[in-house]
Amino acid sequence: MTHATPEGTADLAIEVHGLRKAYGDHRVLDGVDLAVPTGSVTALLGPNGAGKTTTVAILATLVRADSGTARVAGHDVVTDAQAVRRSIGVTGQISAVDDLLTATENLRVMTDLHHLGRRRGRRRTAELLERFGLLEDAHKPVATFSGGMRRKLDLALTLVGSPAVVFLDEPTTGLDPRSRRVLWDEVRALVADGTTILLTTQYLEEADQLSDNVALLHDGRIIAEGTPDQLKAAHDGGTLDEVFLRLTDPAEETAR
Repeated sequence: MTHATPEGTADLAIEVHGLRKAYGDHRVLDGVDLAVPTGSVTALLGPNGAGKTTTVAILATLVRADSGTARVAGHDVVTDAQAVRRSIGVTGQISAVDDLLTATENLRVMTDLHHLGRRRGRRRTAELLERFGLLEDAHKPVATFSGGMRRKLDLALTLVGSPAVVFLDEPTTGLDPRSRRVLWDEVRALVADGTTILLTTQYLEEADQLSDNVALLHDGRIIAEGTPDQLKAAHDGGTLDEVFLRLTDPAEETAR
């Protein structure tokens, strides 16, 4: 197993120790440890059903773990859940936008939920529409938007409260290559501004392009960690896809 441990522990945006979660007899997480440095992108990879979404749900205070501890932006996800929620943004696999509203109206709803007030809410809405290139379409119903435009708006909604930590759960699923790369650019811009990203994705190229660190989740445990280059070097080179397949192949597991 390859592990890359961030230097020190004081500047971690996410700290997870011994996280366990089961639904009945089905064990989803079995002692997950994870450390995500502030201002970085960590890609959490794994086969379908590996527990990626469950991990994100626990960190976002949507699900409670059976045991273990987790801190996000310095706050315990159980004892200080409200502070965690104020510190995070979440973009899930399914778009959260309201098709019946315009882009502006979607953002205004979110600014109201964040209690920004009328003036600050209007200013934040305008900033995000401009940032994501949606000004020309700001007053069109979202039902008329392309998939790429919808995902940009979805990310804009996530950023209304200027979160310190953003969870992106398979954010580019279903997007064409051009729209995917536009979203990649937005992720890079967020990190350049100091935001921390925890990314789950089925696209290994995406993890290779965007992530500072990769954690591979399999059978409820982190079985490999490191930078993309470290993982590729430690497992005979090749692509991240090849590393992923090698580490999660049942025959390889038996050999190990």
